[in-house]
Amino acid sequence: MGIVRKTKSVKILHDEFEKSLAAISVTTLIERFSAQMNKTTIYRVLDKFEDDGYLHSFLGKNGHKWYAKCNGCSSSNHSDAHPHFQCSNCGKVDCLPADVVIPKIPNRIVDVSQVLLQGKCEQCYS
Repeated sequence: MGIVRKTKSVKILHDEFEKSLAAISVTTLIERFSAQMNKTTIYRVLDKFEDDGYLHSFLGKNGHKWYAKCNGCSSSNHSDAHPHFQCSNCGKVDCLPADVVIPKIPNRIVDVSQVLLQGKCEQCYS
């Protein structure tokens, strides 16, 4: 992590992502930590985590931003071109361990690609 100041807010949010394998929505983080920090601080820390290659973000089904831990990314290279799955029943969001091939498009450069699959998770399916 390239964050210079290891503030209490940084530690709280870092610990939250260390204990969770699932993605976490920014609205959940704001609700969960509103007593410890304001939403501007939460957004600032999340932006820094993303810049550092610790987290990646994507949009869920309602346009809410979600964050999940990166795997092998750095501040200069985000390699998180993978799909995400959102359960339409319980709302849980996971990163899927599948490669997504981004096509080369003539005369264009793709900076960001997002794939969100929706359905029922393993717990809601049974």
